[in-house]
Amino acid sequence: MAMKEMTVVFYRQNHKRDNWRVDTDGEAANRFFAEFAEDLSRFGIALKRATNDAFAIDINSYADLLNSVRISSPSDGFHSVCVGHVIGKSENLSLFEDIRRAVTRIAFAPETVPPEDHNRKVCHNCGCGC
Repeated sequence: MAMKEMTVVFYRQNHKRDNWRVDTDGEAANRFFAEFAEDLSRFGIALKRATNDAFAIDINSYADLLNSVRISSPSDGFHSVCVGHVIGKSENLSLFEDIRRAVTRIAFAPETVPPEDHNRKVCHNCGCGC
């Protein structure tokens, strides 16, 4: 059985002030991704981490921070969806907790992630959740 590949991509961040800085390359981040990847591998999911410096997000709020982190899961039809779109409101303003929530949702219940505005279709109350 082939592993389903998922990638968490960090865009370059332009911090306009000092709050909402999170070390996404430090020891805590490395430990988080190593443990999370190991957990997901038991379910046939290969989790990768990448950076994309071609895009920059101005960070003025926690919502901007969530928008600077994207998830790609091509087998589920997601090529670059931001964490904020997947989880909605953050419960604890914890970036790694929110990344875990978003990846888990896409991995195990991708049908519950609403389509982005430009991909929305008219709902016919079929029960699909759109």
